[in-house]
Amino acid sequence: MTTDFKNDRFQILALDGGGIKGLFSAAILAQLESDFCIRIQDHFDLIAGTSTGGIIALGLGKGLSPKELVEFYIHEGPNIFPDSYLDTPRHLVSCKYGSTSLEVCLKKNFGDVILGESERALVIPAYNISEDDVYLFKTPHHKGLRRDWKVEMWKVAMATSAAPTYFPAFTGVDDMRLIDGGVWANNPTMVGIAEAKNKLDVPLEAIRVFNIGTTDEVKGRPENLDKGGRWQWRSEAIEVVLRGQSLGAFTHACLLLGKNNVVRLDPQVPNGHFALDKVSTEGLLGKAAHFSRHIGPSFEAKFLKHTAPKFVPLHSYTKEVIDGSVR
Repeated sequence: MTTDFKNDRFQILALDGGGIKGLFSAAILAQLESDFCIRIQDHFDLIAGTSTGGIIALGLGKGLSPKELVEFYIHEGPNIFPDSYLDTPRHLVSCKYGSTSLEVCLKKNFGDVILGESERALVIPAYNISEDDVYLFKTPHHKGLRRDWKVEMWKVAMATSAAPTYFPAFTGVDDMRLIDGGVWANNPTMVGIAEAKNKLDVPLEAIRVFNIGTTDEVKGRPENLDKGGRWQWRSEAIEVVLRGQSLGAFTHACLLLGKNNVVRLDPQVPNGHFALDKVSTEGLLGKAAHFSRHIGPSFEAKFLKHTAPKFVPLHSYTKEVIDGSVR
C-alpha cells in the first residue's frame, strides 16, 4: 500500500470492543461470507479493531476466516473467562482474571506471526498508562511506520484487550504498560477514518465504513445519578463512557462522510442479557443469524462492489532480520 491514492473507493471495517461478545461480530462476518460466497478481507482496504474487535481484526489479518474466529470464541471463551465463586470479592481489589489463560489461547491461535505479515492494513488501539497517552499498533502501510510491524500479533492482541479491572496491564511490548484501547476508542471508526485520511491520503468522499458493535443494552439510567457521587456512579460510569464514546464516534463519522456512507450494526438487547465476560453462546449466535439477514442487502449494495487491492507492506523483512541475524 502506498500513500498515492488513485481509486474512487476506500473501505474500512471497524470492529468494536466488548469482551466475549466479540462472538457476535465474528458470527455476523461469518454469515455474510456464507451468504455471498466471499472472503471478507477482500472487500476492505483497512481494518480497525479495538479489544475483542482487535483480536478479530488481527485474525483476519493473519488470514483466518470469520468462521474460524467464531470457533475461537466458542472454544477458548471458557478458558479466558473461567467461572469462579471468588470472582466477585477478588474483583473489588484486583483484576478479575489473570492473563495466563488469555496469553496461552492467543499464542496457540496466532503463533509467532508478526504484525508486518498481515495480509490487510490494520490499526489497533491500546492505551499506555505509563505515559497516560493513546497508543496505536499499525501495520507498515506508510513509510513512517517502522516499529510495530516487528511485534507478534498475539502481543498486540494482549495489549488491546487488557480491560481494566478484568485483566492486568500488558508489559510485553518494550516494557510499556498497555491496557485496552476501549478506554478511548471502543468504537474505532474514527481511528480508521483518521488513518485513511492522514496516513494514506484518502479523500473523505472516497471512504465507506462498515462498523460492527457487540450489542447495545437497553438500559434506563437511575435518577439518583443526577446528583450522585462516586457511590451512585460506581456501576454506571464505565458503561456510560463506553456507550457515549461509541455513539460519538459513529455520529462524527456520519458528519464527515455522510450518513449513507457509514453502516453500523449494533442491535439493542435487554439489560443484563449479555456481559463482557459471560454470554449465552446460542443466544448470541442466534442474534447474529437474525441481524446478518437484515444487514445483508445493505452490505451487498454498499460494500461488495469494491475489491480491495492486495496489501503490500512498505518494509521488506525476514525472520532472520528480526532475530538480528543475516539470511
